[in-house]
Amino acid sequence: MRFEVTILGSNSALPTTKRFPTAQVLNVLERFFLIDCGEGTQIQMKRFRIPMSRINHILISHMHGDHIFGLIGLLSTFSLQGRKSDLHIYGHSKLEKLIRFQFELLETKLGYEIYYHTIFGTEIQTLFEDDSVIVQSFPLKHGVMPCAGFLFKEKERPRTLKTDMINFYNIPIKNRHGIKQGEDFIREDGEVIPNKKLTKNPPKIRRYAFCTDTAYLPKIAPIIESVDLLYHEATFLKSDEKRAKKTYHSTAEQAAKIAKEAKVKKLLIGHFSARFDDLNEHLKEAKKIFPNTALAEDGRKFSVELDRD
Repeated sequence: MRFEVTILGSNSALPTTKRFPTAQVLNVLERFFLIDCGEGTQIQMKRFRIPMSRINHILISHMHGDHIFGLIGLLSTFSLQGRKSDLHIYGHSKLEKLIRFQFELLETKLGYEIYYHTIFGTEIQTLFEDDSVIVQSFPLKHGVMPCAGFLFKEKERPRTLKTDMINFYNIPIKNRHGIKQGEDFIREDGEVIPNKKLTKNPPKIRRYAFCTDTAYLPKIAPIIESVDLLYHEATFLKSDEKRAKKTYHSTAEQAAKIAKEAKVKKLLIGHFSARFDDLNEHLKEAKKIFPNTALAEDGRKFSVELDRD
């Protein structure tokens, strides 16, 4: 039961030969979510063996080119590959207009349906929910451009039955669902078998937060508190803090401060300015404040394993 993010692109707006623009794929229990879609995303998906046919949800943080210029090519490829299954795209209301306009000019009709979901960007908003996972957006600060962060959370699983104890007490199948939900078992003679004797704690809920593009924004800390993985942009270094503030971006130090304040387990930094070839200074700067930091470089995968008490 995987919970794994693959970094497809870690660069900011200006292109480089070493890093692609922002894009990630998050696998939550074999549900694949594409987060942002910078230019060349489909090339990176091929390179890092992401199964394109498994992408049913695309989330776009905001309407800047380095986060959306890969969409039209990817959507076209889906159709050329014979895709028939529905696709859900979440983003600014203008995103639907942009996509429809381009395909209209190209006189292209896709072989599958796209359903558009508007992210309003002013409050916490539930975008997707099923029996195992919930996806929410929350507002970031990127100048006048509405921008959303994303929070992915597993839902709590039922308790795990202890097979030996279930057999020992000869518990009927009809009672087992309730026991998984925390019920005690009452035998025919009235004896109560406590639930803790019959079950084990379920694995802990795993969570991932994605925060880019944004100025330093401490008020998001309660929203992303204690997540297993936090991806936070670190476009600049502390020496460029004035430029970061002016362009509504963050420094590596500021990303680390957010991680520390939110008490996250691991910090991933990315969205690096093209001016930086060597990223070691970003890593050093962040680790001074939050030691468990990693560079979210293209091709890297970060997993969260199941944790049982």
